Order: sequence, then C-alpha cells, then structure tokens
Amino acid sequence: MTKRREFRWPQPLKGEEARIWYGGDYNPDQWPESVWDDDIRLMKQAGVNLVSVGIFSWAKIETSEDVYDFDWLDRVIDKLGKAGIAVDLASATASPPMWLTQAHPEVLWKDERGDTCWPGAREHWRPTSPIFREYALKLCRAMAKHYKDNPYVVAWHVSNEYGCHNRFDYSDDAMRAFQKWCRKRYGTIEAVNDAWGTAFWAQRLNDFSEIIPPRFIGEGNFMNPGKLLDFKRFSSDALKDFYRAERDTLADITPGRPLTTNFMVSAGGTPLDYDDWGADVDFVANDHYFTPGDAHFDELAYSASLCDGIARRNPWFLMENSTSAVNWRPINHRKEPGQLVRDGLAHLAMGANAICFFQWRQSKAGAEKFHSSMLPHAGEDSQVFRDVCELGADLDRLSGEGLLDTRLAKSRVAVVFDYESEWATEHTATPTQQVRHWTEPVEWFRAFADNGITADIVPIRSDWDSYEAVVLPSVYLLSEENTRRVRDYVANGGRLLVTYYTGIADDRDHIWLGGYPGSIRDVVGVRVEEFAPLGDDFPGTLDHVDLDNGTVAHDFVDVITSTADSARVLASFKADPWTGLDGAPAIVANEYGDGRTVYVGARLGHEGIAASLPAMLDSLGFDAPLPDGVADVAAAGDVLRVRRVGKGGEFTFLFNRTHHAVDVPVDGEVVVASLAQVDEAASSVRIDVNGVAVVRDRD
Repeated sequence: MTKRREFRWPQPLKGEEARIWYGGDYNPDQWPESVWDDDIRLMKQAGVNLVSVGIFSWAKIETSEDVYDFDWLDRVIDKLGKAGIAVDLASATASPPMWLTQAHPEVLWKDERGDTCWPGAREHWRPTSPIFREYALKLCRAMAKHYKDNPYVVAWHVSNEYGCHNRFDYSDDAMRAFQKWCRKRYGTIEAVNDAWGTAFWAQRLNDFSEIIPPRFIGEGNFMNPGKLLDFKRFSSDALKDFYRAERDTLADITPGRPLTTNFMVSAGGTPLDYDDWGADVDFVANDHYFTPGDAHFDELAYSASLCDGIARRNPWFLMENSTSAVNWRPINHRKEPGQLVRDGLAHLAMGANAICFFQWRQSKAGAEKFHSSMLPHAGEDSQVFRDVCELGADLDRLSGEGLLDTRLAKSRVAVVFDYESEWATEHTATPTQQVRHWTEPVEWFRAFADNGITADIVPIRSDWDSYEAVVLPSVYLLSEENTRRVRDYVANGGRLLVTYYTGIADDRDHIWLGGYPGSIRDVVGVRVEEFAPLGDDFPGTLDHVDLDNGTVAHDFVDVITSTADSARVLASFKADPWTGLDGAPAIVANEYGDGRTVYVGARLGHEGIAASLPAMLDSLGFDAPLPDGVADVAAAGDVLRVRRVGKGGEFTFLFNRTHHAVDVPVDGEVVVASLAQVDEAASSVRIDVNGVAVVRDRD
C-alpha cells in the first residue's frame, strides 16, 4: 500500500478565522493594473477569501532566460493580502514560454506518429525531458525563494491539470523512460514477455532496449493490450514523477506551506490514476465541469463523492468549476437558474471545504474568452455575479455554523471505481466498443439515488470492504490481491453486487480461465461461457433484450450457462428462442460463506438498475428504509440527502433531483435555502427545481 503524505490544509491569514475557502483563478496579468482595485472591491463584495494566481504566467515572470520580473506579481499579491484575500500561488510551470521552446524544441512532446506538438496552446512539454525539468525546477526555486516569507501565500498550486493535453508522449525521451520503468516494474525482460504475452504475433523481446512506446502501427491494427495498459500506467507515473520533482523543490525552500495540484476527477475523467496521485499531495484538489442535461447533478455528486474517496475522507479543495457555460464543447450550454449555487453546495456537501471557480474575471481575449466566470462580461449587474455573491454568503454562514469541523458521513453502500480497469476496457479489440468501465459506476450511483440511498464512490485501493454492501461495476481487472479481498469480504458476511464485465482479467490483462467472471465465479454462483454484445450495426442483429422483471438490456449481455446449487435466479431474459437467450438467467443471487451476492449479467442503465434494486437488496438481506416523510419508493429519489457530521454538529443537505417542487420534512434549523421556502409551522421546506436546503440537525 502506498504511503500517503500527511494531510495539511491551507491555513487562514494571520488574524483571520478559518472559513470555507471561496474564490477562483485570478489572472491580473491579462488586465491593466487600473482594474486590480476594482477586482478586489468586488471580490470583497462576493465574499471571496482566496484566489489562485500565476498559473499560466511563466512568460510574464521569467521574461527571458534568467531574467525575472516579480514586481507586478508582488504588487497584486500585496493588494490581495492586505484586503484579507489569501493567495494560492502557482509554480507557473504549466506552459513554457516561447523563448524556451525556440531555444530547446526538444522539450516538446510528440504524438504516436512522431509529429511535434508545437507551441500555441498550453502543456506543450514532455514530462520525461531532462532539459524541460531543468528549466521548470529553476523557476520553482526562484518562485520559492522569492515568496518563502510572504505572509499572504497560503499554499502552492503546482503546475496545472497534469496530463490534460500531454498525457501521452512518444518521443525518444519517453522511450528511454518507459524502458527504465519496465525494468523497475518487471526486473527481467522475460517477465515483460510474460506480462505482455509477446508469444502472440512474434512480439518477443530480447532486451529492454527493444521496448518502444505504442507508436503508430497502421490504421485498423491492434496494439498489444498488455503493453498499452503498461504505457498508460507509465504515463501517469511519468507525470507524477515530474510533479514530485516540482513539489519537492518548492517544499525544500518553503517546508511549512502545503502543496497540491489540481486533478480532473469526473465520471469519464481518467487520464491519470488520481487515487494513486492522491497519496502525493498534501490535500486533494479537483477541477470539475458539469455534464449538460439530465445527468448534470447526479454526475457532479458522483464525482464529488469519488474525490472524497480519493482524499480518504479528509477535506478536499474544489479548485475549479464553472459559474455557467464552458468554452470547449461543440455546444456550450449555460447553467440554469439556481445551478451555480446548488452545484457549489453539492461539492461542499460531499466533503469539499473550498469552492472555487475558473475564473474570477471573464477574459476579453484568448481561447477562453467565452468561458463563464465569477465576474462575467456583463459585469457586476448580472445574475451570475448576484449568484456568486449569494453562494459566498451561504458559505460564510455555514462556516459560522461549524461546518468546517465536519466530514462527509460514511454511507452504508460503496460503489467501487478502478482507473486501471477503465484503461484496460479502452482497448480497440474488445467484445464491444460500446462498453467501458467508467459508465457503470455512475449508473449505479444514480440508481441508488433513485431509491433514496446516497452511495459512496470509492477507489479500489480504499477500504471498500468495510462497507455493509459493495458494488463491483464492470471492474474488468481483478488482481490476485483484489480477488482475495472479494472472497474474504463475502465469506465474512459482506453483501456484494457484481455486474457483467467484472473479473474478466488479472492486473496484466490476462484472462482468468474457466469461464467468466474468472477468479470469483464460485463467489457469485454463475458461469458465463461467452458474451452476447448487442447493437444495430448490422441488419437483423439484436440491439436489446427484455428481462422478465420489466427492464431492458442494451449493449451487453452475459450468456450464463450454469448457476450454483446455492444460487437463485431473480430475473431471466425474454428473447426469441433461436437467440439462445430466452429463459437464460440475467440476475442471480447467491450465498457464499457467511455472505450473499447478486450478479447482474447485463447492462441495464440506471433506470433498469433502479427498478431491479429493491429485489436485489432484499435478496442480500440489506434493509433500506425509506427516508423520513417518503411514502413510497417512487418518490424516494426526488431528493438526494447528504450528511456531514463531526465536532461542528450534524448537517443534512437536501437537493431536489426533479423538475418539480418537492416538500421535505425537516428536523432541525434550515440554515441555508436556495430556491427553497421554509414552512416553520409544518417543520418542512419546499425545494424548487435546482434548489437546495441545508439543515442543521437537532442535537
């Protein structure tokens, strides 16, 4: 198990009380100095108490090699600090300046065809370049020495969104680093041959020098899956190694200042193994941008819960989110009224003690000029800025109520997420390209929410086996260690839900033989002989299969050919007889040791899971009482309930998940209400669409 760094949180400025941090990225170098004072006036009006500065300012700070200009940065930090606004100071290394890349084009990363990524955007550097590391660490030392005694700098913001654009590099620097990584991981070239199955297609290696990155191999060809999985692991590690070098350089000079970097955790955000990276930051920080449409709130809550799992229930920092539209989608939908406040409070409910945005003032030029901000183009006389002020007041109120001394309450249910299983399912030679690991965990989170249960989303390395009930949703890779954990958990009385595409291969992406799900067939009491992917890509192919419990399978079905004597079929497939699926088991309950399992052999979507969940939980012996004031299961999912508990008291956050107003009984004081009206006489609150209420529970 990786040793985690000691948790350290940015402390308030001298003379200030600890509050929920609130603010965003601030780019004063994009504006004339005459604007700065007005920025600070409006920040104070909005309740801002922290801004991140200097993230993309390398060219402004080191104007040419070894020529530094800190004067402008000193002035703005001084103005902010004297106004009571703390600074999260960036290492400024995210994007190298033109003078560096012109002198040293060898620091630029190369794609799989060998083409160079030229300057013109950001993150155009390769993490394995010794030359780039030399220049970046020199800047880190200069920044740390200059600001080591500055009282207004409360944290280091190391680089920015590692791997957002430079996740993969196929240069010779990367090749040499990959060879070194493989030697460290495997020890001998024969171990590499075994791990990658190089007997297939005559890919046997004689020496580590023959290892190359998974460069372009021709359209329609298939890369060795073991090699590709390891290259993804290596790429995450290579960026992490670069982060560590920056972190340690800053920490050596400023040992008392906490350091972090901003992750990009979302349902589909898997460029790096953020759970692995979580061990290397003093506090977890995340950038999250909403998914437009029906999944907006649920995906946000899911991702925030995963952040809390990565942080191991320590407070975490929402470093970026958007006040409204982003700029990088084909269609950039705005947020609906109320969603700015609700979204901020949702991250807070899930364990964040800091709510920040990209960015403070909306740019008037550049690639992100249409990205929303706290102070939009329309200025302070705008609904966005009024909502920003409302959220600031809410956070201040909750700080005063003691929320900082609470943590997200542990759920009874955990849904497991695994970065490496996602990477393995991304391969182009799989049973179907319509199935990936990442989609299933979020569907289960939504299905539990539909049934009035707020599940925890936890990384596979975490203590998932301490929960009353656990879901393994399409966890494609199960190592021997995790296989043992599954067996021990269920044998000792655990309740486990397992889905299709789980336990197919070990951590080398070698198939567990004998029928699926490989190493845990006896635990779940089923044997799957083959898969039946679904789709309409050819005329006459099955694109769905009905189940006799009223749900419908899409994309993927298991062909379960036998069940254990201890198993019981909860639902079966209904199909034409010539398909071989009619009457075959679809959902199977089993007993193993002192525990119970349910196996779901099809992709049902969150609606199908939600409809099937009561029967599955009943078969597990898992009692799931309806929330107070809820008369039936159909209404249980109208409100997502999230609790934070601790020395500061107990708080329940109530979020409306519907498109109609909902009335919720409360047992305590409503301390924050956004698009919600309190009826004190009835001890209830009416929460409108996109609304939220925060209740301080009675002692």
